Amino acid sequence: MKEMTKNGNTPMLFPYEPTEYWQNIRQIIREEMAKIEKESPPKGNLLETPGLTYKPLLKITELCTLFQVTKPTIYSWIKAGKLKPVKVRSRVYFLFQDVQKLMSTEPQDLES
Repeated sequence: MKEMTKNGNTPMLFPYEPTEYWQNIRQIIREEMAKIEKESPPKGNLLETPGLTYKPLLKITELCTLFQVTKPTIYSWIKAGKLKPVKVRSRVYFLFQDVQKLMSTEPQDLES
């Protein structure tokens, strides 16, 4: 045990110097991060809207903020079939994909 302790340090249970050990750990982390970045799916049209982060379900207040409209406007869009509400228990949400489709329509289509 004495031969493993150098300069009064805690004994090490593996045959590496601390600096060599940490260099190896850093290299392994870099390799794993590079592998994860290669395997991650490419970002498609779903996230191209600037300032809009992905949430699978959006609340009506979030839609009002996003489109800068009032709740009655959202209700009229639902009535006109431009948006489809999804009910989860007693709350109403809207699918992110539906909102993306609505955002890609012409502005004059939204007003009617």
